[in-house]
Amino acid sequence: METSKLGRNGTLVIPAKLRRRFGLKEGGMVVFEEHDDGIHIRPAVAMAVEVYSPRRRAEFLLNNATDAADYKRAVREVRNLGFDPADIPHRQP
Repeated sequence: METSKLGRNGTLVIPAKLRRRFGLKEGGMVVFEEHDDGIHIRPAVAMAVEVYSPRRRAEFLLNNATDAADYKRAVREVRNLGFDPADIPHRQP
C-alpha cells in the first residue's frame, strides 16, 4: 500500500512506483470513481470522436442497407436529410 498527502487545491501525488506500473505520465488522464469504500482512481483513455456531416451520414445509410426494404428506408432517410440519393456515391444491395 502506498500513501500520499493531499496538496493545495486537491493536488494528489501518485507515487512513482504506481505511475510506472500503470503507465501514468504527466498530462495523462485518470478516472475518479466514487464507491462505498472510497475513491477509486484508474488510468483513462480519451478517444477522439468523429462527428459526421449530414452528407457522410447519408452515405453510411445508403451503403449499409442490407436488402431492398432497408435500402428503401435509407433512401427515405437520406431525402429527409435534404439530399438526393442519386448524388451520394453508394452501391445498392
